[in-house]
Amino acid sequence: MTTMPISQLFDLKGKGAIVTGAGMGIGQGIAFRLAEAGASVLVVDINPEAAAETVRQIQAKDGIAFAVQADAASVADAERVAQEAVTKFGRLDILVNNAGIFPFSPALQTTEALWDKVLDVNLKGVFFYTQAAAKRMVAAGQGGRIVNIASIDALHPTGNLVHYDASKGAVVMATKALALEFGQYGITVNAIAPGAINTPGASAGTAGVEISEEVLKSFLVRIPLGRQGVPDDIAKAALFLASEASAYITGSLLVVDGGYLLS
Repeated sequence: MTTMPISQLFDLKGKGAIVTGAGMGIGQGIAFRLAEAGASVLVVDINPEAAAETVRQIQAKDGIAFAVQADAASVADAERVAQEAVTKFGRLDILVNNAGIFPFSPALQTTEALWDKVLDVNLKGVFFYTQAAAKRMVAAGQGGRIVNIASIDALHPTGNLVHYDASKGAVVMATKALALEFGQYGITVNAIAPGAINTPGASAGTAGVEISEEVLKSFLVRIPLGRQGVPDDIAKAALFLASEASAYITGSLLVVDGGYLLS
């Protein structure tokens, strides 16, 4: 059996990719890395200005990217986005389900509306964007890579985030279930569990509420590597899972937390 040279393992030239929530933070970092590796990237975000800025930065480095405004919780948008990727790129090889929200709320104060909103974006959206992308991958018969962004909260609760924790725990199990079903088509499905990542969304708790210095310090003292992560820490992991370097990995959860869960 011949092995692929390292120069080709992370080469995504000719591949079509979708990254949701790519207007800022982790999603933007992932879009940057996939484009740098040669993929044509559909930058999906509910904020069209943010998506356009990500595209501008990719194109400034001679990458290929297009912006699409879409709701991560919309089944109709999932179908539209997947089809747009095929229309623009001629193929769809990579989907990164990154979009997510985590408004803090004590369990006794969590409303039905908030619960539904978080589960719709973080779980329902992941499934239906995956379904829409996988339909096209299966039809093309060339396999594919699906990467879901979960969270260390799927493994260890932070507090006041039961709705978020439930959604991300479900993403981990959905990843395994989908990997089992899609393996026969050459489609791998994996997840990444980020720890404390310094992003605009994280700083504001995705709800406009500033996370206190005390909360941040409580995270930092538990991180053996002594720092918060940055979006590129997750982007490099996503690039690995989207590339041929991970060809025999599916149904796995890659924890990227600087060692937070060790303590």
